[in-house]
Order: sequence, then structure tokens, then C-alpha cells
Amino acid sequence: MEIAKSKRPGEFLNWNDIQKMKYSWNVARESMRLSPPGFGTFKEAITNFTYAGFTIPKGWKTHWNVHSTHKNPEYFPDPEKFDPSRFEGQGPPPYTFVPFGGGPHMCAGKEFARVVLLVFIHNVVTKFKLEKVNPNEKISYSIKPIMENGLTIHLQPH
Repeated sequence: MEIAKSKRPGEFLNWNDIQKMKYSWNVARESMRLSPPGFGTFKEAITNFTYAGFTIPKGWKTHWNVHSTHKNPEYFPDPEKFDPSRFEGQGPPPYTFVPFGGGPHMCAGKEFARVVLLVFIHNVVTKFKLEKVNPNEKISYSIKPIMENGLTIHLQPH
């Protein structure tokens, strides 16, 4: 809220403001860790290899599921807990948090997505009070978390 307090009424965020929104970005990253925007990817084996006692022949398609790292307690202790502090300092090891992919094939829109998310979070938090209509609503899990009643909320201007 420091950024909001430093702004005149109607003044927009600037690049320096975005760069200061470290905690908000940690919240966004932890949200994407728990509910990733992508579910995984397919790769083609370029050579025969053995994994966990199984031989994978060259040419076979393999599927990597993002939860295999995002929910792995080796990389994220207490993986079901929402904890934005996991991303402070050095954050998680390389290739364990990959909502935008990794390496040379990382999503080219990652930085644009970061800016859009941060501007959205800033505007919702500073302009509205959010209140769940059903505070005890249950979450069911299929491929993605789904609120039983669609997460109905009231948005009230501050």
C-alpha cells in the first residue's frame, strides 16, 4: 500500500513502482505455483533412456507435469501451504518453478504477464474491498482448483 499512498489521485503506476512490488510478485508467483497456468508439456525422446526402471525408446512422446516440481516437498517444503516468502532472496532452485517454462524456450511474454498481473493486483487491492459471499465455500480439485459455487464475491469501492 506504500506505492498507493505515494501516488496523487488519478496518477498511474510507473516502471519504478512496478519494480518495487516485490511482495505482490511473490504472491502472484506463489499463486501460479499452486495453480499453474499450464499443466505440463510433451517432449519427444531423442535417444533411448531409462528412467525409474522404465526404458523409454527413442521417438516416444513423454509428458512432464508441472505439479511434479511445483508440489514437490524437496523443492517446496509444505507444498500445499500458501507461502509467498518462498520466493524471497534466491527463491526456489532453477527449473523447479516454471509457470512460463524455462531455458531457451521460456515464454517470451513472461515480463509482460508480470507487469499485467502487478498492475491488476494493485488496482484491485487499492480500489476495492473484496468479500467472499460464501466464506465457507469448498474447493474441489480436478486438473485445476474449482470453487463449488464459482467463488462469488462482492466488490465494493473503497
